[in-house]
Amino acid sequence: MKENYNLDFSKNLAINTSEMDWVKSPSPNVLRKPLEREAKESGHTTSVVQYLPNSKFSEHTHPLGEEIFVLEGVFSDEHGDYPAGTYIRNPPGSSHSPFSREGCIIFVKLNQFSPEDKKRIVVDTKTTQWHPGHGNLEVMPLHRFGTESVALVKWPQGERFISHTHFGGEEIFVLSGEFRDEHGVYPKGAWLRSCHLSNHHPWVEKETIIFVKTGHLI
Repeated sequence: MKENYNLDFSKNLAINTSEMDWVKSPSPNVLRKPLEREAKESGHTTSVVQYLPNSKFSEHTHPLGEEIFVLEGVFSDEHGDYPAGTYIRNPPGSSHSPFSREGCIIFVKLNQFSPEDKKRIVVDTKTTQWHPGHGNLEVMPLHRFGTESVALVKWPQGERFISHTHFGGEEIFVLSGEFRDEHGVYPKGAWLRSCHLSNHHPWVEKETIIFVKTGHLI
């Protein structure tokens, strides 16, 4: 995979990760689907990563943090076990030795934190309360720092949202269901990155849950 891949944040992206092939990583039995990357094994990186059963990755440091959402299975490190639905933030300068006994798939973002964003966060979204959002949406806040906001958003069947502009951009990973807007249809596993001041008018036809980050692309 070439360097500086998909790092033009002035362009919108929509990638169906389910249609991508897995590629090898430096660690045996750990595979990945690169979505954006600055350099080989360093810098700004976003990927879907698969740990096969009884696989591990060598100890490594996160110079500017690591953000993880566990999509399937159980992800582990020396600090604990994190089942599907767990949201993790490992702050700048942290390190760990991750592994998976049964295998897992994670959505992971590396080296994208503010240096001052130093709080470690672990949230089990399966047991965390939803809150009322705009219209009939339900929202589960996960993190906020500066202009960056991270949340899960649950869309009930047939819900439509107002046309809106993304100050600081928006990033979405579709966890279940099918997300839609005037630009396309995005099934489970789709990753969307919308640039600063982009606009769209989203809706769903069936219940859908998305992982959403806003305000971080400026």
